[in-house]
Amino acid sequence: MRVRVGINGFGTIGKRVADAVAKQPDMELVGVTKTHPSYEAQRAVTKEYPLFIAGDGKRAAFEHAGIPVAGMLSDLLGHVDVIVDASPEKIGRQNAPLYRDAKVRAIFQGGEKADVAEISFSALANFEAARGKRTVRVVSCNTTGLARAAAVLEPRYGVEDWQATLVRRAADPPESGRGPINGILPNFHLPSHHGPDVRTIFPNLPITTTAVIVPTTLMHVHVNRVRLSRPPADAAELVEAFRRTPRFLIFREWEGIDGTPQVMEFGRDRGLGHNDVMENVLWENGIAVNGPTVEFFQAIHQESIVVPESIDAMRAMLGLAPDAATSIAITDRALGLSGRGPAGSRP
Repeated sequence: MRVRVGINGFGTIGKRVADAVAKQPDMELVGVTKTHPSYEAQRAVTKEYPLFIAGDGKRAAFEHAGIPVAGMLSDLLGHVDVIVDASPEKIGRQNAPLYRDAKVRAIFQGGEKADVAEISFSALANFEAARGKRTVRVVSCNTTGLARAAAVLEPRYGVEDWQATLVRRAADPPESGRGPINGILPNFHLPSHHGPDVRTIFPNLPITTTAVIVPTTLMHVHVNRVRLSRPPADAAELVEAFRRTPRFLIFREWEGIDGTPQVMEFGRDRGLGHNDVMENVLWENGIAVNGPTVEFFQAIHQESIVVPESIDAMRAMLGLAPDAATSIAITDRALGLSGRGPAGSRP
């Protein structure tokens, strides 16, 4: 069975999910949408993705720009099994009635409130809970990163307390109108919303988060301090637990990757498309175990980390894979993710 997929919104997330869908052996990309003509709309056509018009977009504007369109969003909804809503924050909720009326399953992004969907989703944590659901919310980039780490720590070691400080990028690379460009902005909402969002997946996880925004576009960095009830014997054990888990990229000190610039350079060299790094990035020398407390840094590429999660969410909803491990393996193989370091360089 090949599931028919539409992408509503062909921006930062949407174009990446579209490319990912096109690579999956059990999925067919039926089309993508834009509201107005742009280089991204032209890029969709160049890639031979059928382009549909969403929102208040006007066909004449696309025709004037010389960009062919296949129809309106309503036409796309008539030909898909599932729609991935990759529209801007809060627009997904406005679109929800359209999907419901069209009787198509829908995946929303983490910028929407949790109650937009039946369940919030992270593939490593609650794949089975999404099985058969008609609406699923893939949690945000930061929450995805924390949920993946929780999927390693909680079942193995038992989390008693988790304090995380999120050093957040100020903007995505294309966002010229956001900042700061010379400053650090504390998030005075204490604690930040990320902890409660993680608990939409792990309801009883004792996690508290704070956040600051810094002038970079590359990645987020999480500074984690976690007290465990059954701690690992040493850092090497914890490193191995992360390394054996899909979608974790563990760099060794000798590799010379000591910050987000080198991580993104690694992404360029790996060549997955869009210079993406879809895994949680950790450093061996940035993981410590002190009695019951573990500390670790992780870097999160905000533009791409949710992409494989969106693919797995579709498989869970439609019953295309028997379990999370199977779906994750199919997704990661198609996307070229090794899950254990630079492609081809890990045993």
